[in-house]
Amino acid sequence: MGQEKEKRANRPALREEILDVFNANPKRSLNYKQVSAAMGLTKKSSRQLVEMLLLEMTEEGILSEVVPGKYKLLSLAAQITGTVDMTAAGSAYIVPDEGGEDIFVSQANLNGALHGDKVKVLLFARKKRRQLEGEIVEIIKRKRELFVGQLQVSEHFAFLVCDWKVINRDIFIPKNKLKGAVNGQKAVVRIVEWPVGAKNPVGEVVDVLGDVGDNDAEMHAILAEFNLPYSYPEEAIVAAEKIPDAITKEEIAKRRDFRNVTTFTIDPVDAKDFDDALSIQQLGEDLWEIGVHIADVTHYVKPDSVIDNEAYERATSVYLVDRTVPMLPERLSNYLCSLRPGEDKLCFSAVFKMNGHGHVQESWIGRTIIHSDKRFTYEEAQLVIETGEGPFAEELKVLNSIAKELRAGRYRKGAINFERVEVRFQLDEKGKPISVYFKESKEANNLIEEFMLMANKRVAELIATNELEKNKKSEPKTFVYRIHDVPDTDKFEAFAKFVRKFGLDANPEPKESLSQALNRLLKSVKGRSEQNIVETLAVRTMAKAVYSTRNIGHYGLAFRHYSHFTSPIRRYPDMMAHRLLQRYMDGDKSVPADKYEEMCEHCSEMEQRAADAERASIKYKQVEFLKDRVGEVFDGVISGVSEWGVYVELVDSKCEGLIPVRELDDDYYTFDEENYMLVGRRYKRKFQLGDAVKIQVLKANLEKRQLDFTLAP
Repeated sequence: MGQEKEKRANRPALREEILDVFNANPKRSLNYKQVSAAMGLTKKSSRQLVEMLLLEMTEEGILSEVVPGKYKLLSLAAQITGTVDMTAAGSAYIVPDEGGEDIFVSQANLNGALHGDKVKVLLFARKKRRQLEGEIVEIIKRKRELFVGQLQVSEHFAFLVCDWKVINRDIFIPKNKLKGAVNGQKAVVRIVEWPVGAKNPVGEVVDVLGDVGDNDAEMHAILAEFNLPYSYPEEAIVAAEKIPDAITKEEIAKRRDFRNVTTFTIDPVDAKDFDDALSIQQLGEDLWEIGVHIADVTHYVKPDSVIDNEAYERATSVYLVDRTVPMLPERLSNYLCSLRPGEDKLCFSAVFKMNGHGHVQESWIGRTIIHSDKRFTYEEAQLVIETGEGPFAEELKVLNSIAKELRAGRYRKGAINFERVEVRFQLDEKGKPISVYFKESKEANNLIEEFMLMANKRVAELIATNELEKNKKSEPKTFVYRIHDVPDTDKFEAFAKFVRKFGLDANPEPKESLSQALNRLLKSVKGRSEQNIVETLAVRTMAKAVYSTRNIGHYGLAFRHYSHFTSPIRRYPDMMAHRLLQRYMDGDKSVPADKYEEMCEHCSEMEQRAADAERASIKYKQVEFLKDRVGEVFDGVISGVSEWGVYVELVDSKCEGLIPVRELDDDYYTFDEENYMLVGRRYKRKFQLGDAVKIQVLKANLEKRQLDFTLAP
């Protein structure tokens, strides 16, 4: 004990000993308990002193706090890897891969790194009470190879001007590398070199998209901006054309035959890729067999083929305002795999025996052949449901009744009822928006959704609960799940506090779950002016749904097991699920989890990119729609508040624009972050999230996809 007391008294010696522990474990992060144990300190007072010295040594730049309470040696030569997060000023913060404090990198020390790049950073010794700083010494992986922007061409040289958020330098292009492009056009450029000490990278034009304002050029520019393909490689198209369309007798013999069972598809009016169909037949008094038939894409697309590799890279079809950029070549997506009426088609199906209340008595999953009797649009199916008249009226009535039971059952178990308004545009022949309308989900949409959810859930259950295995207690085989984590507590508390301002309550009542409370709130706000704002903020409290081999369930749907199986024409994870399902049904061993987790991460990232591109295309069309309405006055609702202004969403079109704070010139306004409002210092006028306002359109900048508003006079 005396030795421990002596150690405590000698702080410099204790610091040296702490340093010895970290030098002996240079790659490990340690907490104060681990350090104390390594030093043989057992007394509470000694361990508290170690904790204090760890904080002190972190302040001095000797150690780094990797995560709260865990420290790592930070020598002058220490290097970490991370991702570049560029600022508007041209400097950056590096977000470390292993977590912990962001590292500031000045513009001079970026050494050619760009936003989103994976980099290696040399850390500088920390100056007291200053942000941790460093210098990029290696670019491990570029986030993007191609850049889209507008060309500025002069007599002797040219530059590509991009959005600063993508690259904060113009790209120099030699005149002989312009590929015929002229001043002012939109183009895609590849950086070929960035000479040491040079202010600008050097690039070459790889594609000329066209003139600014041209619809095709602008849509292709949006795709290129998010590193998404806007054309299909010729070799994949050629490979698809070579796939035979005949279905052999041998293939039919391997499958369960549904060609004589009533079957139909229900899809959007402009859809061509019908990847799901429903069949129904009555088996007895209140007993039905309902088949969820999914296009058997993996029968045609073989692993590691040209088509498969291209589909994996894309990972998803992309839906812009005026077009679909398909994951698969058109011959597959719109012909071979599309479940068109009057044609025999190969499917992978989930078939359920169930009563009229949606209680499943038996299910079967396997490969089938079907023959669709009719192709319904959602509107046609809805009309039959509402009137009780038309083709397959009785079948639709039964399916709709069961779907309602399934839906009600999900909500009772805690599924969340998000029904966001979808903005759609009516376009002229040149792609210019002439009107805005909103897509509304009705019973026909809900009918399809419920049976697709049921099939996705059943497929996931089959693997996750080891139903195919003799040893039910063994570790489930690797599979692709669609997972959704529980809401972030802090975010939800902030949301609940905000909605109280509207007289709404998001907090659960006794015996009510959080999801049930949220459903109650969403129901109570329906039809009110703040509906869209409250729904938007509610969505933001939720975690993002992603693909993973780690099955944690789907919170939003209240499913313990869930996958994506029903859209293989437009989603690669569904193709993965089809292949794995068949593999395990054949009794083969599990695939490597690490490899498939990496594939899941890629698919999640591509899904996010596609969603970002879709939003950008909607934003572009909204700006284009209001471009000829500058000066007009509209009713709006405040949809966002920041220190630089107030965002307003227009009631009749859902177009969103910004009232810059400089336009609020009747007072000096300060940002109250906690209450989502701007407050006038002198007159105390408030602009708060959800408030109704009248605005005048001030400016519509198509290039920046930006609308500027001012308060209506």
